[in-house]
Amino acid sequence: MKRCHMFYNHISTPGRLLVLLLCFCTLPSPAVADEWRFPDVQRVVAVSDIHGAYEGLVATLQAAAIIDSDLSWNGDSAHLVIAGDLIDRGPGSRRVMDLIMRLEQEAARAGGQVHAILGNHEVMNIIGDIRYVTDAEYAEFADSESAAERELWYQRFRSSQPENVDEPTARALFEENAPPGFFGHRSAYRHDGIYGKWLLEKPLMIVINDTAFVHGGLPAYVVENGLEGVNTNLKLDLEKFAYARSTLEDAGVLSPIVRFRNQPRLLSTQLEAGQLDQALVSAAQDVVNLRNSTLHGPDGPLWYRGSSACSPLIEGDQLSAALDRIGATRAAIGHTTTTSRRIQQRMDGRIIEINTGILKSEYDGSGYALVIENGVLGVVGENGASAMSPIVLPRRVGYLSDTMDDDKLESLLSSGVVVESTADDAERGLLRVEADGMSVLASFTASPREKGFVPELAAYRLDRLLGLDMIPATVRREVFGQEGTLQYAPQGAVNERQRAEARKGRDAPCSLLKQWDAMYVFDALVHSVARRPQTLLYDPESWQLMLVDQEKSFSRNKGRPTHLKGIEVVLGQQWQSALLSLDDETLKEKLGDVLDKRRLSALAARRDALIEDSRL
Repeated sequence: MKRCHMFYNHISTPGRLLVLLLCFCTLPSPAVADEWRFPDVQRVVAVSDIHGAYEGLVATLQAAAIIDSDLSWNGDSAHLVIAGDLIDRGPGSRRVMDLIMRLEQEAARAGGQVHAILGNHEVMNIIGDIRYVTDAEYAEFADSESAAERELWYQRFRSSQPENVDEPTARALFEENAPPGFFGHRSAYRHDGIYGKWLLEKPLMIVINDTAFVHGGLPAYVVENGLEGVNTNLKLDLEKFAYARSTLEDAGVLSPIVRFRNQPRLLSTQLEAGQLDQALVSAAQDVVNLRNSTLHGPDGPLWYRGSSACSPLIEGDQLSAALDRIGATRAAIGHTTTTSRRIQQRMDGRIIEINTGILKSEYDGSGYALVIENGVLGVVGENGASAMSPIVLPRRVGYLSDTMDDDKLESLLSSGVVVESTADDAERGLLRVEADGMSVLASFTASPREKGFVPELAAYRLDRLLGLDMIPATVRREVFGQEGTLQYAPQGAVNERQRAEARKGRDAPCSLLKQWDAMYVFDALVHSVARRPQTLLYDPESWQLMLVDQEKSFSRNKGRPTHLKGIEVVLGQQWQSALLSLDDETLKEKLGDVLDKRRLSALAARRDALIEDSRL
């Protein structure tokens, strides 16, 4: 396929069509496309998101017995996986690349293997999106560019500047946009450069034994296209983009200095003006059109965060379908830094998060490697600690700290001292509660006059039974002589009205549309009739949806709330299983002290109706 693109842009249109037909005919069929599957591997070591943290990577690989004190391969037949993002941000990106490229050869001679999987930052560097490359990274390439090369690019840059820009100003702008080593760096990541050529040979996803390794996550694209589709379709887009960009640079049409976001406008202007010959027209169109490829989008496997951000009720069905499609039982992913800065597992162990923020200056983490030996999962830290397993991600609705999950929040809210009242950005009156050096904000809701009815606590318990993770930690508490509930109020939360007015959250790690769909199911179950923008809160860091104010939920009505009758409530297998687990005995045991018999009966009827509707 690479050879196809080498001359694709340099032949006539009929010839180009013939080349593409021949290329596509030579793509591997699913029956023989096992180059991305590796069965019967005894030991697998995986790290992710190195981001130029050379020393941290070396220490981690030594702790995992992959390299020795001389930095040579020491892993015998083990497979080392780097799940993307070797580069950008850190000063040692070039040394990281050189190390992995050398280990790849040494491992092969020893009977092992190194798998460098593409991350979004590798792709960004190949296509010229260099917004995260630092001057220190460029400086590593200062010996790869000549003064003559810099002067040539300066003259091209100078000619593109307005006439009123004088020589000193132009020179200063050039040096600012192209620091020493810039052009050496850009040459190295071209399709024919030392790193670009190597990276273009790498897959986006592999499966070793029963574990898939991918940088971002498992979006719907994986369900639709499978392992083979991901590694052929998206790689084809990347290759076309890389070759087209090189063609335009060689012709002087596109400069590496032009910011990535400005390139489509520049090329579109030249296309509209008819300034390009036919070969360059094709290349320019590729660069413009391929900006919209799934390769670069939030729903592609390199950028997708739903696998690490959505709750099982929201993401579980898609995850199951994706794993089934690629023939795996779990996936190890990077991209999103773990909250604990340790390797974490979620979704009943079907997702292993391995980006522990090894670049300390940027993420305040350290190096950890996932080790899978004879099917057993373990963790090795760069400091040599090895008696560890992946952390089971605790429940945290409205993230507070690594050490404070919802169980600990419940304890603090139950026993802490109420010290003052205040108000938050979501326009709610709040109390401050302190205990053991910790301080949190909480909202107090007085208990309804009706005996045995505590809707706020009932909603919280039901949420935990379902695994929805939308109701903040809530406890029964007497405050200032009045019975009621205290609910954790994440500091800085914004409500739906504020979010909409600011037009934020459209790039939420867990899609807002998916979160709203889950909210509709929950509101249908609890018969919420008071859902309004002020009762939808978000953590502006993660855009996790939190539902508050349940005073008008859990009515004795067995149907749906009026505002939900026109909305399609979608329930997948994960929701059906969660609802089926809420049998009458469980509801009575867990909610019998906060809901009366008639409300429990109505809740069970709405549960049954939702299950029945999902089966139609």
